[in-house]
This record gives sequence, C-alpha cells and structure tokens, in this order.
Amino acid sequence: MATMERPPRDGGDFGTSPVREMLKIALPSVLTMTSYTVMQFIDALMVSRIQPADPVYVAAQGNGGIAIWLVVATVMGMLTVINTYVAQHLGAGRPERGSAYAWAAIWMSLVFALLIIPYAGVLPAVFRAQDHAGALLELETEYARIMALGAFMLTASRGLQHYFYGMHRPQIVMVAAFAGNVCNVFVNWVLIFGNLGAPELGLAGAAWGTVAGVTVELLIPMVMFLGPGMHRAYQTRHFWRPSWRPVKDIVRLGWPGAAMFANEMICWTYLMTFLGPAGGRAAAAARGLGPEDIARAGEIANSAGWAALRYMHMSFMPAVGVSIAVTALVGRSMGMKRPDLAAARARLGLKIAMWYMGLCAVIFLVFRAELIAVFAPGNMDEPTRNQLIAVGAKIMIAAAVFQLFDAIAITISGALRGAGDTIWPGVATVVLSWVCIVGGGHLMIALFPGLGEMGPWIAASAYIMLLGVALLWRYARGPWRGIDLVGRSEVAAGEAADAEGPGAETRTSAALSEVPGG
Repeated sequence: MATMERPPRDGGDFGTSPVREMLKIALPSVLTMTSYTVMQFIDALMVSRIQPADPVYVAAQGNGGIAIWLVVATVMGMLTVINTYVAQHLGAGRPERGSAYAWAAIWMSLVFALLIIPYAGVLPAVFRAQDHAGALLELETEYARIMALGAFMLTASRGLQHYFYGMHRPQIVMVAAFAGNVCNVFVNWVLIFGNLGAPELGLAGAAWGTVAGVTVELLIPMVMFLGPGMHRAYQTRHFWRPSWRPVKDIVRLGWPGAAMFANEMICWTYLMTFLGPAGGRAAAAARGLGPEDIARAGEIANSAGWAALRYMHMSFMPAVGVSIAVTALVGRSMGMKRPDLAAARARLGLKIAMWYMGLCAVIFLVFRAELIAVFAPGNMDEPTRNQLIAVGAKIMIAAAVFQLFDAIAITISGALRGAGDTIWPGVATVVLSWVCIVGGGHLMIALFPGLGEMGPWIAASAYIMLLGVALLWRYARGPWRGIDLVGRSEVAAGEAADAEGPGAETRTSAALSEVPGG
C-alpha cells in the first residue's frame, strides 16, 4: 500500500497517514502565511490611524508597496522552484544536493538588489504615469524607496525558506516569520507614531518597520542553514561559492514562474492603482460631478480596493501555505517515482484549500460592510467614510464570488510546480491576466462606466475563475506524471562529472556518510 512505502534515505514520513503527513508541512506553512497576512493587516491598520485621518495613507502604502513587489515578484517567482528541486532530491535520497540551490538563491538575490537601485530612481515617473499627484505621489514614492532597501533581505530569505520547505522543515520558516513580524509591528509602533522618544515618521516608519522585519526573517534561517548540525547532515557550507549549475537549474525551471508572478503583479498593480480609480472617476463623471469630486472618487476607489485586498490576503495566503506543502509533497513523491502518491497529496491539499476559502467567501459576503469599516476611522469625515465603506463592500462581493476558483488555481499550480510542470501554467496565467484584467477592465469602463470601480473588479474575478478552470484541466490531462526533473538537473550532472575525477568515489562516499540514513 502507498501509505506503507518507505522512501530511500531520509525520504520522509510516508508511514504516517496522508492527513498527518500533509498537516506536518502544511500547518507550519499556513501559520507562516497567516502571520504575514496578520502583519500586513496590522501594518495597514496602523497606517490608517496616522493623523490627520485621511484615506491617502492606506492608498500610498498600497501603491508604494506594490511598486516594489512588482519587481521583487520576478525573482521570488523564480525562486519558488527551489522547493521543487530540494524536495525531489530529498525523495531521490540525495538531500545534500539541495544546499547548492539555497546558495544560488543568495547570490541571485545580491545581484537583484543592485539592479533595483536604478528602478527606485524612476519611481516618481512611474507613479505620475498613473495620474498620481500631490500628497499621494510624495508619500508612495518615499515608502517605495525605503522598501527597495530591503530587496536583498526579502528575496534571500524567501530562497532559504523554499529550501527548508523542500527539506520538509517548515517549522524553521514559521519561527523566522513570527519573529520578523513581531519586529515589524514593534518598529512600526515606534516609528509611525514616534513612541519611545523616536521621531514620528508616519508612513515612512511603516516602511522601515518592514525592512527591519525581513532582516530578522533572513538572519534566523541563515543561522540554522550554516549551523553545524545542518552542515554535518547536508553539507550546507560546501556549496557557498558562486556556481552556474544550480542557477541554470533555477532559471530553466523557474523562468515561467518568474514571468507568471511578474505578469500577475503588473496586471494587479494596474488594477489597483489605475483601473479601479479610473472606474471610480468614470462613474463620478457619468453622474455629472465636478473635477474635485471626480478626483476624490478615484482616491476612494483606490483606498477601498486596498482595504478589501487586505481581507483577500487573509483568505488566499493560508491557501498559499497549503500550496507550498503540496509542492514539497508532490516533489518528494516525484523524486521517488511515485506520481500516484503525488496525485493523492494534491487532491488532499485541494480539499483543504477549498474548504477554507469557501468559508472565507461566506464571511466576505455576510460581513462585507463591517470588514471595510475597520479601515474607515470614526474621525474621518462622514461622507468620505460612508462612500469608502460602500465601495469597499461591493468589492468584497466580487472577492466572495471567486474564492473557490482561487483555491483551485493556487493549489493546482503548486502541484504542477512540484512535478516540474511550469511552462504551460505560466503561459496560461500571462494570457488570461492580460485578456481579462487589463483588456476586460478597460472594456468594462468604456462600455459600462456607471459600474464604476466594480467594472474592473468584475473583469478580475473572471480572470481568477478562468485560471482555476484552465489549471485544473492541465492537471487532469496529466503530462506532469512523466517529468524526470532530478535526472536532468545541472547539479546532478555536475556531481556525476566530478565523480569521474581521481578519488571521486571515496570523496562521494565520505560525504554521504554524513547524511542520516546514508
């Protein structure tokens, strides 16, 4: 029976029940993603309390954050396949090979951090191109430039996280995330409001809090990775020198993920910072309002969209945690040449994600106004507050509609990634996002201006629903079952080439004697 199979050499816990095996990885991953979501929620809530009360702070934080996340997502999307490689080598009984991918992530992150500097310099022009001006432009530019300083820590920490996910040690990631989030909130409290004698930095304080938090998130897994226990078992310090072999593996399998993440971020950035506000302005113009009221309608649509998105994060981020676990379990199963076991773990993860996100859909629908009201302080002027709540509540309805489809897309993409099937999902994501979010969003504003910001959000909902169906179809067809990722990896090929040298057999045996179960 499948559940009684024991993998070779440190291959995992297939002797346990499937649910326990899933929860062993998924629960820490979900708690990690949930902690990020709670931190982001608290972060936005603290920003919304900056005085004088104005929705511009939440909008500036969202716009500035996503402007940096837009470019960071390219690297982070590529680094997700580290989980796949590490898990498959674990399943194949060669876990020490995974260390090379962690070091590759660190070197790639350093190069990326240098490349982001010119981008930070042109951010004002980027925001002006989206019709941003005044206080919004000034605040979002400052926030984004501070966030850019944390680019190395953010991407390097995510690379190490995917290493530990692939090694089925998500508890390390969970501890680092909790510590980083606590640091983030504490620094926010000190710098946003000027507590403990610190200067009152307002929105800039929130950015510095995030940089401090991601620094802690990098240091904890780095200390564990370089520690004597991990080095004895998995040669984690052996691969520290820059090497093209693991980088080539990551790029070869990860470029579709990078394109997918970056493209989604471009389209969602466009939705949040341009299409949503443009829809709000179009509705105000259709009602015959004046220029000042039209501009204000755009700002409110922008802020309401970010408020609603905070709750969407609370829905899909735990599902991302399940997806990470599915990637690790599918990857290990494929490394063991067990696609049947991989399919069973993918189905189990899908059930968990759909139950959770289905519950979120009900909450979004029933308590939509109350949820948005959290981001509308009582001392905000009454007409603005009422309009913010009304607009945000409508967006929550759109979010409720696509929750189950989002669960399918998130989980199945993780399963396909774990097997090494990344190109088809990447292409599907790019095509559908541009057709639905960008093309559909503009079409809705042009044809139905009276719908306001809801026009683009309806188009975005259609995108998620179609993506979920498309990825499920790809998974059901099953080409992923025949992929042999470990057999054609550059790291494996390089090790085989090295083994041809004098004394290689002795060196390899000595190294493997340090691996538990070797």
